[in-house]
Amino acid sequence: MIKKIGCHILASLLLCSCQKDLNLPVDMPTEIDDDIYFPAIGSSVWESLDPEDLGWNHEAINGLDAYMESTNTRALLVLKNGKMVIEKYRGKSLLGLPFTKNSTWYWASAAKTLTATLAGVAQQEGHLKLDIPSNTYLGVGWTSLEPDQESAITVKHHLAMTTGLDEKVNKDCTAPDCLTYKTDPGNRWFYHNAPYTLIDGIISKATNTSFDDYFNTKLRDRIGMDGFWNYVDYNHLYFSTPRAMARFGLLFLNGGKWDQETILNASHTQDMLTPSQDLNPSYGYLWWLNGKSSHILPGLAISFQGPILPNAPMDIFAGLGKNGQGVFVSPGEGLVVIRMGDNPDQSLVPVKFFNNLWDELNKVFTD
Repeated sequence: MIKKIGCHILASLLLCSCQKDLNLPVDMPTEIDDDIYFPAIGSSVWESLDPEDLGWNHEAINGLDAYMESTNTRALLVLKNGKMVIEKYRGKSLLGLPFTKNSTWYWASAAKTLTATLAGVAQQEGHLKLDIPSNTYLGVGWTSLEPDQESAITVKHHLAMTTGLDEKVNKDCTAPDCLTYKTDPGNRWFYHNAPYTLIDGIISKATNTSFDDYFNTKLRDRIGMDGFWNYVDYNHLYFSTPRAMARFGLLFLNGGKWDQETILNASHTQDMLTPSQDLNPSYGYLWWLNGKSSHILPGLAISFQGPILPNAPMDIFAGLGKNGQGVFVSPGEGLVVIRMGDNPDQSLVPVKFFNNLWDELNKVFTD
């Protein structure tokens, strides 16, 4: 991905630097947890915990450096109840400088969780309805389908990856002639980028605000994230520091609330983290859900039995992206884990690597 979009990224950065039923929803906290720490907005201070106080394995933590090196990992952060326990950086940034807590990296498809959250906010504010045809917002003719076929696609189908559009034409292309019929919406789950990318336009039209401005006002600035969106070809990518991704994970560790402020209410948070359809129970609204009875992987149309990350806590929900970008949240364990870096293997979304990462982390958590 770096080779393909490196010049676009560099230009943008230079501009910027100027155990229940497996298919039940995740149990989210219903009240603010007084034990969760929130770093102040506008501050670089982030309180930490000594791993020894948690009984974590120091030898295994030291071993993470070699693991990061061997898997092209740039940033690995582990938070316990909001406090930083592990914060490690290696390698070079997109600008070729040593990677630090202030370095900017891309989220890839892990940013789908940002879009899902913003759609939830727009719905919460009464701007957006999920069960109406998406051409209400995108306009008639956003696909090359027959009118009745296009009108059958709702906003929810975009969020659930069940539009029924044929990804084989060009999975990223959002032009109408790229969006052709394969099956009726709701009949097939497939990880298709183009219908996802069009959610930006849906939100913008619904709120009568540019997507970026709405995102910055309603989400980014309210929790103290940094970062920016940038189009690379058809894809709308998000770039930020690893700590910004950690702030986002912390928001969901606390059920959509940042400290005392509700960003996304409990009902919309719960909807987002509930299986969005029966075809792939490991997928909510653009979030991956662990601990389910089966899963379908990106680029494939077949279902595999068991959870997507058997080495990770079963209550984890995650944003996963190309080249191993990941934000993982486990409410039961009080954990937020962030990984940013280059490609650890050659898969579209390196699920095997993510599972191996949790195997390494489990060694840390075990004294």
